Amino acid sequence: MKLTFLSVGKDRSGLFAPGVDEYVERLSHYAKVSVVELSESKKSGVQAKEEEGAALLGKLGNKDALVALDERGKALGSVDFAKWLGRQQDAGKDVAFVIGGDEGLSDAVREKAALVLSLSAMTMPHRLARLVLAEQVYRAFTILRGEPYHRT
Repeated sequence: MKLTFLSVGKDRSGLFAPGVDEYVERLSHYAKVSVVELSESKKSGVQAKEEEGAALLGKLGNKDALVALDERGKALGSVDFAKWLGRQQDAGKDVAFVIGGDEGLSDAVREKAALVLSLSAMTMPHRLARLVLAEQVYRAFTILRGEPYHRT
């Protein structure tokens, strides 16, 4: 299985990237992992959302099950998320996790998604969402394998 974390914008603060790197390293024991950061659109509003959405969709592979991160998405517990990820793995799918820019995700991205996922009802910076997502994906693999991390 290949996991791709696609996002718009970079972590210029330096706060979250080390944590993402740590979980990507841990995830590499279970799957092939890549992190792709796309540039933010120079446009604003709907135009930015559409341009960034097209760029994100252009990075998807044929076998990718798209997971779009959106506050209006489905809230899953860690165990249910692990089960969903396990079904994708059993089906021979790769998974691409997509986090939009400041304007959010385009309708085209959400419509193409196999799962529209909400990490929280609270608003959080996109870079923090990437860290939370990476940790939850790692947790999902430990759950699927019955490893002790989830119980800590």
